[in-house]
Amino acid sequence: MRVDAKLKRIQVRAEFDTPVTNISARSRNAGQFLLAAQRCDDGIEIATRDRRLLIPGRGVECLSYAVDLQQAARAERRNESLRPDNVVVSPAVWMWRPRLGSEDEIEVRFELAEELQVSVPWVPDESVANRYHLFASPQSGTAISVFGRFDARDVKVADSTLRVDILQTEHAVNTEAIVDWIQDTAGNIVRSYGRFPNPHARIVVLPVGNGRGDAPVGFGRVVRDGGETIELMIDPAQPMQAFYENWTATHEFSHLMLPYLHRDQRWISEGFAQYYQNVLLARAGRYAQRYAWQKLYDGLERGRHSVPGLSPNDAAAGDERGGRMKVYWSGAALALLADVELRKRSSGEHTLDSVLGEFQQCCLPSRRTWTGSELFAKFDSFLDEPLFSVLYRRHADTAGFPPVRQLLEQLGAAREGSDVILDDAAELAHTRQAISGRDTSIAEHDSPPRDQ
Repeated sequence: MRVDAKLKRIQVRAEFDTPVTNISARSRNAGQFLLAAQRCDDGIEIATRDRRLLIPGRGVECLSYAVDLQQAARAERRNESLRPDNVVVSPAVWMWRPRLGSEDEIEVRFELAEELQVSVPWVPDESVANRYHLFASPQSGTAISVFGRFDARDVKVADSTLRVDILQTEHAVNTEAIVDWIQDTAGNIVRSYGRFPNPHARIVVLPVGNGRGDAPVGFGRVVRDGGETIELMIDPAQPMQAFYENWTATHEFSHLMLPYLHRDQRWISEGFAQYYQNVLLARAGRYAQRYAWQKLYDGLERGRHSVPGLSPNDAAAGDERGGRMKVYWSGAALALLADVELRKRSSGEHTLDSVLGEFQQCCLPSRRTWTGSELFAKFDSFLDEPLFSVLYRRHADTAGFPPVRQLLEQLGAAREGSDVILDDAAELAHTRQAISGRDTSIAEHDSPPRDQ
């Protein structure tokens, strides 16, 4: 694939092991940006219909085509805030390919003009620059690719190498400080089971704010499309201390501890991320203990009051606005119930951390979509006695909310008025301290804990 120096077009030569007849782009708008497509051997043009190429005869073994990168970029709203030498265009727009099976692989090589860089969501080839490997994936959303001149860093976190790409806008960015924050925040996840869940995750940072918003990270999401990408929209004018105290990036990184779950079970992935964002920020010393349990208690209460007539599966399958808090906190309640029960059963030998660690070793990153029952059956395979499947059957399709108020009191996190008070003499206070206690095993940015 060749991208010209002015970022006007991308020229692609696609070679296949066997003749293929079904080639398409994933975006419905891709056809309007395709300049020409032809067979490599005789130059005969190939017609298009919507987002499909009309391959003649028995198929093609080599295809050549060009895409108007500039026009495609104008259709992508994120380019409005970027400098002209940064272009965001999804591969769903410019990549025409066959559908991938579970065992299929595409090798992608870029030829770039001098000083140009590329950022794509695929697995990098460690031996050759600008070469990547694309496999089937859940396609939970549409990932982005970036071409141009931007800050790109490889950041070590435990045994993983994260690719951090900081795009360029009119807003000045302290790149070194942002990279340090990303590394520190990714290190929060290591406080779970000692590793980062994905050895080659990609983080794309888009500076969009101007200091007038309240949050340093205005939006974040995980996209599992050919790989795992975390996209973060930040306000670079906010003080760096605010970034370290903000929960958004830790929440998004926590998602990588689970595979992509079917839409109706996304309450599990959202809830586990809610649980871990608070637990891990406490372990890192970003949250004081009382503040972390205040956040957990308040969130669980919001979930308990949300659409009480619906089950978690029903809430996730329906209108998220009506049941949003149930979607985001039912899984957190289940995570808390499981974590405490595991610690009680084994005197701390088994924890939610250790189960997720065993799952990561066997099954992450995953290239497929999982159901909640599949995930919890796998978790139970690491235990002597089932737990997760029991909790799932008990609560997933049952109206209401998993009962955690009494458990919180046993943990010594009881509410007096609007405040949560920690009681170190409570029956399970030692379990609470084990869950959220300060972890000093990882170097961290020096800052006082937040306690509000």
